[in-house]
Amino acid sequence: MKQLVLGGLLVLVLWSGWPDSAVAVDQAQLQSINQSWSQSAHALANVNCSSCHQNNSAKQVIQQPTHESCRSCHEAQVDTFLLGKHGIRLLEGQPALTPALAHLPMQAAAHDKQMNCNACHDVHSVKTLPASVDSCLTCHQDTHSLNYKNSRHAQLLREEGALPRPSTASTTCATCHLPRQTSASGTVMVNHKNTYTLLPRDRMVKEVCMNCHGMEFAYNSIFDDDLVESNFARPPTLSMDTLKMVRALEKQRSGNSTSE
Repeated sequence: MKQLVLGGLLVLVLWSGWPDSAVAVDQAQLQSINQSWSQSAHALANVNCSSCHQNNSAKQVIQQPTHESCRSCHEAQVDTFLLGKHGIRLLEGQPALTPALAHLPMQAAAHDKQMNCNACHDVHSVKTLPASVDSCLTCHQDTHSLNYKNSRHAQLLREEGALPRPSTASTTCATCHLPRQTSASGTVMVNHKNTYTLLPRDRMVKEVCMNCHGMEFAYNSIFDDDLVESNFARPPTLSMDTLKMVRALEKQRSGNSTSE
């Protein structure tokens, strides 16, 4: 990569073909980007500017990389993202989803924000902690989302202090709605299909809740609409009839109860 300073602007020449392939960037902005990138996982993996901003076949500058640039390294994440509400329009060849099109209440300032990888991730720093809560609340204004910051889950996250990425013990918006999946080789992949654990609710219990909570507590919580709306601000008060029936049947089978 070459660089020239022209009239206070830093011109990057990412590959041969200058001046047609030159991009003018404010020098202070570039220094900030470079500082963030130098401490990122991308830098450690030698993923540099041209890895995302260069079209390998046409050798042209990509000023605003899309999810297709991310796919070259993060194929599973992009594939699952495109199957959720956030990305399905892109999969169908439509313009990206914006919060203005959503059915849930959204922040007015975010109405024109396009849902793509950049919407949640700072692509130059690759710190995932902001994407786990802050990015969600940039758009979402529904009661469940707004109540997260007052929840016990949020308290536990705050007690961990500043981290570049949530720990395995953290419970964030992403923990529940973009669950982690561990392969047989031990590789952890985040499922970016944001609707995966919404319905049926049993899937949330199996994929997320029971990683920390018992089965009965989890089921009694996830089917309590008021409790979900409050972002689990209190212990569950439901008592599922199905579980009562199972216990009664087990007592009868074990001979601890006489049949009528």
